[in-house]
Amino acid sequence: MATVLIIDDDKLICDWIANVITRLGHRPVSTHLLREGLRKVQSEPFDIVFLDVQMPDGNGLESMLKIKAARSSPEIIVITGLGHPDEAELAIKSGAWDYLEKPASFEAIKLPFLRALEYRAERKQRAPSAALKRNGVIGDSSKITSCLEIVAQAAGSDANILITGETGTGKELFAKVVHANSRRAKRNFVVVDCTALPETLVESVLFGHARGAFTGAETSEEGLIKQADGGTLFLDEIGELPLIIQKKFLRVIQEHIFRPVGGRREIASDFRLVAATNRDLEIMVREGRFREDLLFRLRTIAIDAPPLREIPEDIKKLTIYYMNDLCERFGIAAKKASPEFWAIVIEYRWPGNVRELIQALEKALISAKDEPMLFPKHLPTYIRIQVARDSFPQKPASPEKPEIRSSVPKAPPKLKEIRKAAVSEAEQQYLKDLISFTGGDNNKACRISGLSRSRFYTLLKKYRPGVVR
Repeated sequence: MATVLIIDDDKLICDWIANVITRLGHRPVSTHLLREGLRKVQSEPFDIVFLDVQMPDGNGLESMLKIKAARSSPEIIVITGLGHPDEAELAIKSGAWDYLEKPASFEAIKLPFLRALEYRAERKQRAPSAALKRNGVIGDSSKITSCLEIVAQAAGSDANILITGETGTGKELFAKVVHANSRRAKRNFVVVDCTALPETLVESVLFGHARGAFTGAETSEEGLIKQADGGTLFLDEIGELPLIIQKKFLRVIQEHIFRPVGGRREIASDFRLVAATNRDLEIMVREGRFREDLLFRLRTIAIDAPPLREIPEDIKKLTIYYMNDLCERFGIAAKKASPEFWAIVIEYRWPGNVRELIQALEKALISAKDEPMLFPKHLPTYIRIQVARDSFPQKPASPEKPEIRSSVPKAPPKLKEIRKAAVSEAEQQYLKDLISFTGGDNNKACRISGLSRSRFYTLLKKYRPGVVR
């Protein structure tokens, strides 16, 4: 029997979902405040969490990482009365199992709920990701664990992999873990830095060339694709690959054959392709800067390397690992860190991710020299300044001081933002007038407005502070 947490401020919705869960033979627990739900999920094991978005004390989507980070790492089914495409995208990217709109029928709740339970049951039977050769991937957060589970699945096949993530999140590290756990582990892991490929020599570097193919080609040279024969070809920052090469590379991926520059015959290479990028390739496709058919072939398996700010529970483990590694590399004694040092490291947002963390630790160790303890003063100044600034609440501009206006004209907001604001203002005023006219009789309000009962309550919930006083 599964234990299910329902976080929703609407008691009727909570009771309805709880009824569905009970009928399916499982145990529901309900709470009407987000903070109470977070307290429960951190102190009790849950299999599934039904999570509302707009809660009286916060936004459910913004708390998903905390819920996923709980020891039981429950699956999250987002359920909202105000469905929106951007909201759905954010929910799924944050790890939601599904995204449902209210009011949801018995079947609409039942199907994703049972599928999520099946997934959890199968996941428990699989070999744990701890059995993987991690090769420096540190962390036990739910996001890192999910990535390693995908790596474990990918390592057993030759399917193409696309690793996405911000700069410094360790995309190449994940690629190496795939290689190290695959049947190709004893063969070459060939890295192609697409940002460093000279435009005039891209084909020669990738495909190789025959003797005399161009001026200076005194001998035949093997390209990087051939060097990866039997191993793994890692295309780093593939979004930088020129369009003309993207077209040629399409056939290479599909057929695993290619013709060296100036060559008379095609040659084969049995490589496993792993690509990585910090760009949004879907946007590049829409802008005509990346081939859609190539994108489809690249992301047979997708791994999204999380930024450091989304795995705060792993920051201390990562810091200790790299601190010890750097001490060993520098030939110095291992150092301890003061509580104040840890406070700065954990509170900083790390926009440069793990790469920035390593550079900051290098600076700290160099500054500390022979001192056995690291303090905040050893960290880069800009990090300490940023944490200090973030510790102060944002204050409104003082009315005594004149507003300083920039001479640079401010760009107008997007049309969809203006339209959304106008619709929101009109809806709120309409509800206010409607409730005033009907004297708070909701049945009469639904009848006059033509709104369904569920839609009326959704709007009422959205605008309650400005409508009901």
